Amino acid sequence: MADNPGAGLIETRSIDWVPHDERHGKLWHQLPLWFNGNFQYFSIPIGFIGPSMGLSLGWTAVAVVVGIVIGTLFMAFHASQGPHLGLPQMIQSRGQFGYRGVVIPLAATLFTYVAFNIADQVLLGSGLKATFHWNAQVVAVISAVAAALLAIFGHDWVHRVFRWILAVALPLMTVVTVGVLLGFGGGATHGHPGAFTWVAFMAQLSAAAAYNITYAPYVSDYSRYLPVTTRSSGVIASVFGGASIAAIWLMVLGAWMAIRLGATDGLAGLQTAGDNVVPYLGTIVALLSVLALVATMGMNAYGGALTVLTIIDSFRSFKPSPRSRVIAVLVLAVVWFAVAESISGGAVQTVEVALTLMLYLLVPWTATNLVDFFLVRKGHYAIVEFFKPNGLYGTWAWRGLVAYAVGFAVEIPFMVLQGLGPVNYVGPAARALGGVDIAWLVGLAVTSVVYWLCARSLDLSAEVELEHDEDALLE
Repeated sequence: MADNPGAGLIETRSIDWVPHDERHGKLWHQLPLWFNGNFQYFSIPIGFIGPSMGLSLGWTAVAVVVGIVIGTLFMAFHASQGPHLGLPQMIQSRGQFGYRGVVIPLAATLFTYVAFNIADQVLLGSGLKATFHWNAQVVAVISAVAAALLAIFGHDWVHRVFRWILAVALPLMTVVTVGVLLGFGGGATHGHPGAFTWVAFMAQLSAAAAYNITYAPYVSDYSRYLPVTTRSSGVIASVFGGASIAAIWLMVLGAWMAIRLGATDGLAGLQTAGDNVVPYLGTIVALLSVLALVATMGMNAYGGALTVLTIIDSFRSFKPSPRSRVIAVLVLAVVWFAVAESISGGAVQTVEVALTLMLYLLVPWTATNLVDFFLVRKGHYAIVEFFKPNGLYGTWAWRGLVAYAVGFAVEIPFMVLQGLGPVNYVGPAARALGGVDIAWLVGLAVTSVVYWLCARSLDLSAEVELEHDEDALLE
């Protein structure tokens, strides 16, 4: 699909390889895409976590910055794989887990997409009802339809819509933030201004890290149309800059809202602060933030559809088509809409806690994938073998599966999962640490070492030979 006025409305590619003559993406598009992906009001309540546990504004800001930097580094390095391979992220993961083995991290990835859109839909309904008295059910229908349509139109339209929204929202949000810094945002310190505790600090840090790590399974879906000659450093810098600056900005602003305004809803807090700076400015910015969140739901639906198709293809090979991607998007939309409508606004907390579980599940995958790409195979893969059930990468690749299993297992004693439905679990190691959650850091380190040790026995000679001969096979 070419990015020009004569191009088709709906993207023609799905989980297949993007030929070099269709690589029409531009590097500068990555920064606004990922900036606006976090420049919406779901980012704001992430900054409520530290203050709600008694953490001061200063320490909350430090935890947010450290967490976002860690999480975004992983996300950005995954993004560099897109132009190099021209594949969706999870298709490439067959190289570590096997043609069918990849279904294990795929299941965790799919749940993340659906959980985010459930949370987004409930937040949109409850936030717009509380702020503007809009009907929550009507909001849910419109947001689900709009997100599904954006995902159906595909890659280029996601990039375009994100740029359009950002062009309007960025200057207005800048005015709000400057007004807050100059003391025009209003409010006063509610209760004790907060202090420092390791439990609160790590909870805020982990939530911030999880926020961008959950983008990792589909970040290269949006960089795979870049030319193969695109510098990896440029992709990493663009994605890192966009995703980190926006997230830090709004999370720290959210922490200020929680402490100074006593905000418990991101949208209401944004409206109040903005209207205090300039009358009706907060209302406008809040609505733009809503549009950005709906667009992000579309991004999640697009990645989720590719994940569904990869799962199906792992058990029954088929020729990818626009029709199959459209059907996958529609099925996902029905699922997230139905689940979101069946839960109350208070259940969003459960969904957000579930995302902590997703961090535990995704960290062993990201460690395995990045070690394989950058240290073991150094970016060299036989692309045609990713689409063969009994190809070079095997059906169930034991090295990746063992690393993933061990990495997840060592996280369990360090996990802190409270409020996940009926589940309230604090592992023995976490209890010994006073409730501090470092499970994902332990999983990250152990998985990386285990996979690197297992991969030392790999014979890459056949893979290198196939890679040299595959240009003719791909055409």
